[in-house]
Amino acid sequence: MSPVEPEPITRSAPDLAGRVVAAQRWSDLTFLHWRVESDRVAPLLPPGVRPDEFDGSSWVGLIPFLLDRASVLGGPPVPYVGRFAEINVRLYGVDERGRRGVVFRSLEASRLLAVLAARVGFGLPYRWARTGIRREGLDGRAVAPNSPGVPGETMTASSRRHGGGPAFRMRATVGEPIAPTALDDFLTARWALFARHLGRTLRLPNEHAPWALHTARLDELDDELLAAGGLAGLATREPDSVLWSPGVSTRFLAS
Repeated sequence: MSPVEPEPITRSAPDLAGRVVAAQRWSDLTFLHWRVESDRVAPLLPPGVRPDEFDGSSWVGLIPFLLDRASVLGGPPVPYVGRFAEINVRLYGVDERGRRGVVFRSLEASRLLAVLAARVGFGLPYRWARTGIRREGLDGRAVAPNSPGVPGETMTASSRRHGGGPAFRMRATVGEPIAPTALDDFLTARWALFARHLGRTLRLPNEHAPWALHTARLDELDDELLAAGGLAGLATREPDSVLWSPGVSTRFLAS
């Protein structure tokens, strides 16, 4: 039987129904992406999920940002534990019904309780790390998270807390706002995640406002996370796509 065609990419979230299991705000996101062969990605995806492709290739994302205002089951934002810089390595997949989503190879976070909850509750490969993010304007002054894009720099760093694990350091320059291309939508307009949990492939849909995207320039990258996630060699070459966004507020729903 031929695989089901992937669902269309939509810039706005589809209408979703279900119980809200988590909500959070994502701010100051830098989207770094590399084009890769689908055969290289396929073994890294959970059962029932195949590589999603754009223009004949799959893609790997390396995305630092600030996560805050995190809440669970419709409750209020969790203080302290619900705020941290995160860096994730992600892939793009399609399930047997043609539904698109992301697959995380790793997620670095500094709040141990959040790491444990995500691993136990959803099977997400969070790792406890020292993480930090800072954004500055041209005058060198700090820019508040979730502020509109202004010329300046964004900087993120991470190192795992145990075992001398992989580290990450990035510096990029925020550019002008853009109208998203079809590739930009493919890389950012994702309305579900896939994870392997308790012996089955879990799908968790999410919704948020359309992304406000900017051009960005990668000025410095010292990364060991891609290689640790089974994607050695990518960080030694320039990304094929670099974007930035001030952020969105999102909700995850039980499917």
